[in-house]
Amino acid sequence: MPLVWPSRRTPRPAQSPRRTRYAVPAGLCALALTVGPAPSARADDASPAPTPAPAATGSTVRLPVIPGSLGTGADCTRPSATTMTVVPWTHAVLGLSGARVYSRGAGVTVAVVDTGVAAGTHGLKGRVEAVGDAAEDCVGHGSFVAGLIAAEYDGTGADFGGMAPDARVLAVRGTDARGVADAASVAAGIRAAADARAGVVAVPLALTRGSKALSAAVRYAVARDCLVVAAAVPDATGDATGSSGATAQAAPAARYWPASDEGVLSVLDFGPDGSRPDGAPEPVRADLAAPGDKVVGTGPRGTGNFTGTGASFATAHVAGAAALVRSRYPDLNAEETARRLTGTAYPADVPRLDTYASLTVVPHDGGSAASRRAPAERVVLSLPTDDPGPLHIALAVGSLCLLTLLTAAAARGVIRARRTRRDGAAQA
Repeated sequence: MPLVWPSRRTPRPAQSPRRTRYAVPAGLCALALTVGPAPSARADDASPAPTPAPAATGSTVRLPVIPGSLGTGADCTRPSATTMTVVPWTHAVLGLSGARVYSRGAGVTVAVVDTGVAAGTHGLKGRVEAVGDAAEDCVGHGSFVAGLIAAEYDGTGADFGGMAPDARVLAVRGTDARGVADAASVAAGIRAAADARAGVVAVPLALTRGSKALSAAVRYAVARDCLVVAAAVPDATGDATGSSGATAQAAPAARYWPASDEGVLSVLDFGPDGSRPDGAPEPVRADLAAPGDKVVGTGPRGTGNFTGTGASFATAHVAGAAALVRSRYPDLNAEETARRLTGTAYPADVPRLDTYASLTVVPHDGGSAASRRAPAERVVLSLPTDDPGPLHIALAVGSLCLLTLLTAAAARGVIRARRTRRDGAAQA
């Protein structure tokens, strides 16, 4: 099962993330405060069109969709002629501006087991090493994923920097040149990433069938302290028999690989409104959810932007967050890093990634090495006092509102009692 190491807790069954909000004590005030499943997530952030990027002004900017694979004879993905001018919704939900204060992923290598990562991918210059022919990416999916993980913002236009802009990327081919994957190709890619000692191995591919060789490759990577992060389900478009793809019709919850292998951190997606697309594939279980729908990023060629929807892009965000954590806390091993990500996540049917909390939450005992190595369920966590974060701010404001109301009610009671005594004395 995903994220299961020997003698460890088994994760709960997955359900699709829904539009859930969590009320805090300030609900008693005239000004109701709520904390959503992720920072700044709002239902009105959603764009009504199927393939556009949401814009802050409410307008719709249509972008080409990054493909998961190419049909026979199809040309390589061409550069996008459209560039977004607003920051993607994912940046606010992921809390990247706050997270980058604590970590930028320096010293960590993230392997991307996908269609390859093109050498000229915007924002990754000088930080990509390729295994074999993985420096070529005709499809573009792997380059898009790598950009979400580690692209550097160049200071012009909207910020399309990745989660960990100081991390290095190891491009590993997990598919053929057209983007079609099978268990053997993914297993070979994971082994190559493990041999290169990547700290995080992102596998945005979800296969309908696993194999002994694939499971063995995952065990090989785990034994070398690689954190394997994989999509819990295929993306909602493409070929259901390949890697990233599923039919448009809803199907019963199913298992996909390598996400279902022991020791893998499996990831589900959600969109700007907190829900998943109609008909999206459902997993039997997942460990963590992250933004993955209507995602905007760079492609394999040019400086224009593409968009995509699916768990493969949520996987990129979690892999980037893992790089941030492993950079900030280099003493944590892969299992501890995974448990830190899940243990600090927002509570939901599938816990939702909280990048900021994963970097700032500390044990009550001051963060000793022994406590950091304890299972997540035994470690009591609290936010640091220097920066309480949005949830604790909401709780503090709510408590203040409640205290104000109680004080006002007590004062009114005293005034009424005095009036009663005064009126009684006057009548006597």
